[in-house]
Amino acid sequence: MSAVPFVVPAVPAWFRFRHGNAIHLGAVDPDGPRFFDLGPLDVPTLLARGELRRQDLAARMAKAPVMAAPVRIEKPLAQPGKILCLAKNYVAHAREFGAEAPPEPIFFAKLPDTLVAHGDDVVIPHWLDTRVDHEAELALVLGFADPHGKGAKYVDPATAPSLVAGYTLLNDVTARKLQGTDRDQKYPWLRSKSLDTFCPFGPFVVPADALDASDLRITMRVNGVTKQDARTRDMVFPIAQALVAMARCTTLRPGDLVAMGTPEGVGPVVHGDVMEVEIERLGVLRNPVRKETAR
Repeated sequence: MSAVPFVVPAVPAWFRFRHGNAIHLGAVDPDGPRFFDLGPLDVPTLLARGELRRQDLAARMAKAPVMAAPVRIEKPLAQPGKILCLAKNYVAHAREFGAEAPPEPIFFAKLPDTLVAHGDDVVIPHWLDTRVDHEAELALVLGFADPHGKGAKYVDPATAPSLVAGYTLLNDVTARKLQGTDRDQKYPWLRSKSLDTFCPFGPFVVPADALDASDLRITMRVNGVTKQDARTRDMVFPIAQALVAMARCTTLRPGDLVAMGTPEGVGPVVHGDVMEVEIERLGVLRNPVRKETAR
């Protein structure tokens, strides 16, 4: 397997990688950079203990053996319980589709089979001949002490940020024409957002208490050309307000994945294109686009 190039975050972060026949947890220190093998640890279990924060990660790195840079980095979460996504969370993005930002957070779900890792192909189905768009987003990996498995419901704005264990990058790939057609017929958005491989994310997760995500530059490049360029401060609803709204409707749990919406500049991608989401201090998420061979 050939190595997939990656950009190391500006602060220590964790990732998952294959070690023989097992999946291990790894960590990277940008000083060097140096990579550490933390062992065959179960990420959902750690997140449900409230671990993988800055100090916990530093303590694990101090005791772990140094390793070579991984050839491939796996998805940060193998199977999130939920994938929740903010819609129209940037004013300019809402307006580029003839709408206004909503008065309260609105969100939708993507299915787990949409998830792929850094470097994996985003595969356009052979039967889909209409527009497919890129959407660069900041994503939250939820994680908090939950010893009784009750999750978090009806949280207040002061508590909500503590539900976030880390930040990563996400590309909410969307079958745009299919979405519009379904909307016109008053169908749900599910299929336009949930085609297999339509949600790359990763490769690294930066502990949420290691940096402030309220004002980070977020960009999307297609074949090296910048298509989206904004800052997270432009979000209509910040992280706490979004999580409060979500927790009114569904129980938030460690291991859930939340995408915070995309800025203006979304546009089409086709077979052969390469998409790169970059978020300041978090790194780069790179995925090629491939059209499925007809069956």
